[in-house]
Amino acid sequence: MKEYKVNNLRNVGIIGHSGAGKTSLMEAMLYQTGQTDRLGKIEDGTTISDYDSEEKKRKVSISTSVANFEWKSVKINLVDMPGYFDFEGEMIEGLKAVDIAMITVCGVSGIEVGTEKAWDYANEHKLPRTIFINKLDRENSNFERVLDSLKEKFGTSVVPIQYPIGSENNFKGIINIISNRARLFNPKTRQMEEAEVPEELMDKVEECKQMLMEAVAETDETLLDKYFSEGELSKEEIYEGLIKATSTGEIAPIICGSALTGVGINTLIEDIVECFPSPKETNLYMAKDLKTDAYTNVKINENDPFAALVFKTIADPFVGKLSMFRVIRGVAKSDTVVYNSSKEKEEKFGTMYFLKGKQQIPTSEVKAGDIGAVAKLQYTNTGDTLCTQSNPIVFERMDFPLPVYSRAVVPKAKGDEDKISNGLTKLLEEDPTFAVSRDVENAETIISGLGSTHLDVIVSKLKNKFGADVSLQVPKTPYRETIKKFSDVQGKHKKQSGGHGQYGDVKIKFEPRGDGEEELQFVDAVVGGVVPRQYIPAVEKGLRECIQHGVLAGYPVIRLKATLHDGSFHPVDSSEMAFKIAASLSYKKGLQEAQPVLLEPVMYIEVEVPDDYMGDVIADINKKRGRILGMEPAIKGQKIIGEVPQSELYDYATDLRSLTGARGIFRTRFERYDEVPGDIVNRIIAETKKEA
Repeated sequence: MKEYKVNNLRNVGIIGHSGAGKTSLMEAMLYQTGQTDRLGKIEDGTTISDYDSEEKKRKVSISTSVANFEWKSVKINLVDMPGYFDFEGEMIEGLKAVDIAMITVCGVSGIEVGTEKAWDYANEHKLPRTIFINKLDRENSNFERVLDSLKEKFGTSVVPIQYPIGSENNFKGIINIISNRARLFNPKTRQMEEAEVPEELMDKVEECKQMLMEAVAETDETLLDKYFSEGELSKEEIYEGLIKATSTGEIAPIICGSALTGVGINTLIEDIVECFPSPKETNLYMAKDLKTDAYTNVKINENDPFAALVFKTIADPFVGKLSMFRVIRGVAKSDTVVYNSSKEKEEKFGTMYFLKGKQQIPTSEVKAGDIGAVAKLQYTNTGDTLCTQSNPIVFERMDFPLPVYSRAVVPKAKGDEDKISNGLTKLLEEDPTFAVSRDVENAETIISGLGSTHLDVIVSKLKNKFGADVSLQVPKTPYRETIKKFSDVQGKHKKQSGGHGQYGDVKIKFEPRGDGEEELQFVDAVVGGVVPRQYIPAVEKGLRECIQHGVLAGYPVIRLKATLHDGSFHPVDSSEMAFKIAASLSYKKGLQEAQPVLLEPVMYIEVEVPDDYMGDVIADINKKRGRILGMEPAIKGQKIIGEVPQSELYDYATDLRSLTGARGIFRTRFERYDEVPGDIVNRIIAETKKEA
């Protein structure tokens, strides 16, 4: 394959709200440049980037995928990322591999939640960004309206460098605002052909050019002086200033077109080459030098010692693990040994590939700035750094959202446990926003993700890739039991059946433990040897076994103090077993007399929401038997702090998303156990008995 120098590479991440046309846009560029001989459609499941069976079935992107094409000796890598919020981790991975984020916005819907999230994420990580206004051929699409809302929302850094000719079904061409060059789309040749700027648009184009010159001038003092003195900047100065300001994130250029009809795809590709930063102009990778422990910004440079970042892992039961990486320094070569500085292990690079959707194109080397893939690395996972052992560095880890939606996995067929375990382990390697835990108490395997769709996809992958068919159910809540009053009871076990009998007799006081600890507090208050020393450990052991099951609904008992203060024994018939049984008899009787109550886990919760949704979220927390502890200002709105019973939170990820239009985020942690209200206790006891 042809070699590309760093300045002849462009890495563009396509992000935005679900349904804005990201996958179609990637498809249109690949078709326009001859990488595919027909224009794939999402509805038909024929696009290059949505190749997974789940993506074809659901007609949405689920995984980040990569494809590339060449345009005028420049190689352009496109990284298509899902817009659906359950797959936010995929966006975080994909953006680690690109130099600019192209936020795709629908010309009809305008700014949506996904647009805001994409902008904020790029902003936080100082990633250059551009905006592509898509679907301008659609009914009710309006470039001006979307432009105004973008400027209002994101500020004056958002400036158009293109202007559409025509609208809706009459959308037919693009004007380049910098060069004042108009071109019309020829549907037969699918090319943009030269044309005159329509007279009615001249003033609009001039207005946009002034806006652009002003924005560019404000990013450079020399240009600002010239603009003030002459009121004009040359075409070259605008281009030069635009590339520089785009690469630092000071300007976000707006481009437009229609992925479906192909209008504006040529002009988009030209602007990617002319106006978007090459890897040389970016400064996105912070790393720790392991020799000096100092942090430094690593520039993309092919002459420095090799270093690469693994930004995504694909788990395939047939091919094995495929690691997608971006080379930051030097050159990656096949059949060489590299050092995984994150794991402190050596790895062998076998055959490397450039990816085009699911197609793997073998290559012997991947140069700095480019994106490649390698199979079967033994120790390497997403986020790891590969480098030379003589120049070890570690790139900053990616910051993934924590899983917030959990379900218990139930096998549909007996004997599938190994398949399920193996499949889940492989899927864990692939997805950093996915977690698996084992609830030993309830004998459940719990899987957690970012939402119900996320877990549905995991279940489908388990079945299709690993042959394990499972269903999901709400996890069992780990209730507890305790007592509220004092009781003093006798437990006597006496059995005579010829030969040695059994005799154990204890008197135990049961009371709530008052020191805040949850473990059983066993007190030996026996005097005068009424219970011999050798049998007292058996009494304690018997009680410790008993507290695994309470007397109300069979849940473990906590906060219990048991004082053994009296009893009796038989010199021949007493034994450890007899005293254990006696302890269990006193336990059942004692707890029933001491007003047993059911306790539920209460979670501490922090919810961050824009101000507009505060009332709805607080009302919902109250409805869930929660209580608000306070509020604090957050980056975007308010942070609501509260406590809510765990049993009310199993669907909270879905509830909060619908309440806030997906703008709210939350995190929880276990706080303590509280008494369950009386009206709910009977329901829980009935459900537990039914399950038993």
